[in-house]
Amino acid sequence: MSKPNTDGGTTVNRTERPLGLPKWVAALLPILLLGLVAGGFFAATPFASLDTGGEPLPDVTVTHTTLPNDETVVVHVTNNGPNEVTISQVLVAEAYWDFTVRGAGGDTTLAPRESAEVVVPYHWNPGWDLEVALMLSDGSTVHHTVVAPSESPGLTGDLLLTMAVIGLFVGVIPVALGMLWFPFLRSMSDRWLHAILAFSAGILGFLAIDAGIEAFELGEQVPGAFEGTALVVLGIVGALLAIQSVSAWREGRAADGDSRAQSGLWVAYLVALGVGLHNLAEGLAIGSSFALGRVSLGAFLVVGFMLHNVTEGPAVVAPIARGERPSIRHFLGLGALAGAPVILGGWLGSLAFSPTLGAFFLAVGVGAILQVIWELRGMISRNGRVASALNLVTFLVGLVVMYVTDLFVAL
Repeated sequence: MSKPNTDGGTTVNRTERPLGLPKWVAALLPILLLGLVAGGFFAATPFASLDTGGEPLPDVTVTHTTLPNDETVVVHVTNNGPNEVTISQVLVAEAYWDFTVRGAGGDTTLAPRESAEVVVPYHWNPGWDLEVALMLSDGSTVHHTVVAPSESPGLTGDLLLTMAVIGLFVGVIPVALGMLWFPFLRSMSDRWLHAILAFSAGILGFLAIDAGIEAFELGEQVPGAFEGTALVVLGIVGALLAIQSVSAWREGRAADGDSRAQSGLWVAYLVALGVGLHNLAEGLAIGSSFALGRVSLGAFLVVGFMLHNVTEGPAVVAPIARGERPSIRHFLGLGALAGAPVILGGWLGSLAFSPTLGAFFLAVGVGAILQVIWELRGMISRNGRVASALNLVTFLVGLVVMYVTDLFVAL
């Protein structure tokens, strides 16, 4: 049975049983045939004549080290290669030491894409760089330097509470203080409000650039088995498309006459979401610095991020400066969405620093921020000109302000 339909003037027939088969069978047929073809290809071993008999070189990455006390060094490793590898010896400061391997099935052999912890009972001195080398069974050596080692505090209730307090002072409070500019923004003319929106876009633009650079740098530290660069690109594109789908759904609701979907509150929440994802990565940086024992670095990050994040408040509330003032619960929700992820990031980072996790979260933040910038552009274009001289200047000022405050983080 067929049903006529038209698409661009061309008549098509939609059959209930394509190729005389049930629809689900027709949908699976190409996949089944592909499996048969692939199986036959490997069964025929077409590359046998090209095999020289050489084994691929082992590929083992040291992702990071933790120091639970001054008598222990824990080296976190991942096997990126297609074959299993065996750790036969461990050298610390050019001397062989006993070791145990945790997380590799109870032995010293790592399967492909398997991660494990190499635990070495070694007395180290705080502040003195430590050279560690893993010797594999085939003679290959994996080197790693622990720079200025200091004791990792480990995951404790006190640390979780400390990270929560730090998150409040780094994320929630600075963003809330920045949101206090809301009454001032409401008193502005449309021309200057558009300039503030452009300023907000400049702030977010710098966050996207800064986080993007850091994401790709971290991507280089991701174990090869997880394809760091591809992971970053996936995070950026995936977040951008996910936020775009929410925006498209909102536009559909607005077209149907939903007054809530037509308000700037939607855009404000998107801005808060983009800022929050970026602040999640900031929390990871702070938490991991404490987890790796770099408490002084963590303190500098706290002060720098406080100055950095206060400028994000106006960006969150600028989209709602026109129209009816939202209720106080929306302001609380916006502040929590933008600032509270620092707390979650601090907790995750305290577990132990992971380049894979850090790169992915940074990438997700970049994708979200790019979509939010597009939303701000749409808000300006409804009642004004995006590329006016004032808007371009304030966009540049937003970039410069964030660059200057970012220097406090880098110092």
